[in-house]
Amino acid sequence: MATMYNPAHPGRILRQYLGDLRVGEAAARLRIARTTLSRVLNGKAGISADMALRVAEATGTEATLWMDLQTQFDLWRASRRKRGRVQPFPRAA
Repeated sequence: MATMYNPAHPGRILRQYLGDLRVGEAAARLRIARTTLSRVLNGKAGISADMALRVAEATGTEATLWMDLQTQFDLWRASRRKRGRVQPFPRAA
């Protein structure tokens, strides 16, 4: 497995796309609750598939970009947690 570095939460990247646009206005454009967008922007919630589609449409990007950013962030966080030793599956004959 390749070494992963601390990737930015996708909300941090989305915040850059918003520029000077207020959170309430951005949420209205995305047709979501202000609190939902605020949680994403502050790294308290992840970007779901539905949110990725909305953000992609609003920013002119691809939904897969936002899903990939979320996956990278989630994998990095999971790799930092302690977990029990995993037993390999037996090889098929």
